[in-house]
Amino acid sequence: MTMTAATFQPFLMERWQSLYEHEVEYNLADSAVRCAPLELLLDDGDLERLARLELFYPPVNGSDLLRERIAATYTPQPPADEVLVTVGAAEANALVCQTLLEPGDRVTVIEPGYRQVRGLAENAGCAVDVVQLRFEDGWELDPDALRAAVGPQTKLVCVVNPNNPTGTILSAEARAAVIDAVEASGAWLLADEVYRGSERDGVETESFWGAHPRVVCVNSLSKAYGLCGLRVGWVVAPQPLAEEVWRRHEYAVISTSLPSVFLGERALAKRDALFARQRELVRDGAELYARWLDEHADLIAAHRSPATALSFPRIAAELPSEQVADALRTRGSVLVIPGAMMGSERHVRLSVGFEPEFLGPALDRIADVLAELA
Repeated sequence: MTMTAATFQPFLMERWQSLYEHEVEYNLADSAVRCAPLELLLDDGDLERLARLELFYPPVNGSDLLRERIAATYTPQPPADEVLVTVGAAEANALVCQTLLEPGDRVTVIEPGYRQVRGLAENAGCAVDVVQLRFEDGWELDPDALRAAVGPQTKLVCVVNPNNPTGTILSAEARAAVIDAVEASGAWLLADEVYRGSERDGVETESFWGAHPRVVCVNSLSKAYGLCGLRVGWVVAPQPLAEEVWRRHEYAVISTSLPSVFLGERALAKRDALFARQRELVRDGAELYARWLDEHADLIAAHRSPATALSFPRIAAELPSEQVADALRTRGSVLVIPGAMMGSERHVRLSVGFEPEFLGPALDRIADVLAELA
């Protein structure tokens, strides 16, 4: 499928959340676990150090310590000048697209997926080719479909691994197909890896960094770390591309905030503990969710998610996903994401990364509304 930009494409999924996330009793639309409190990041004396910070600009590309700790999460480890700290992965993705894309370029994306790069490409006047994952195939990437969607005119291939919204992880065969497509076409690969560390079995997904000279990796502290409010992300890119991205960063935001840099340094030092916290929340929530799915198999069905706090279930009622999500919001005061906003109708995205005492009542309300719709 190919689409070409004609008018501005709003980010429908983010707009949906912006409009409604503070109006419901149960917000299951976020794509992270329940976020960690500030106290988890602070050691003895840190609160006093934070209070004494002079609120000037931090280094525009991120502090040396923060970039060193980011670099240490990759093998091979990138040099410091190939790491740029950004305001979340959202800015990181936007800067990479702004740097690499020109009107008329072709961009390949995978759906269902987080449609930021797709929207950025369309708004830049690019044509977008979609590789469609399917529920019937367990959301597995078809290497032949990928190869068919990448050609000599492709400028950028984007993957989100682990995937949002399905929670799947690319197989070794699929990873090889992605790299082969990049090599054959001359395209760049943008690997959005914000869910690395969210794997439910504790085995961290291999980064694409170092897999090919034309690879750019994006990550943040929002998802696997459960620290959305810090708004700390990063780009890891080879030179001279990293320098070109930095120049655009100066136009966009100049820098992230100094308190966020301070706390980001401490978050990277507690990386394993934050990942363990997320897995614990997801494990308890996922067990409750699995039982609930079994009890309501006539209304809803889902594949197990190997990573992330997310599920992307199929709704039995043959109704547009936005209609279903709107009914859940207005009748049940539960917010989920319509699947159409991520590229697959008859699905919704929800998070199970919450305590059972919160998740359980939310799921019961979903079941009640789905039964009404059925």
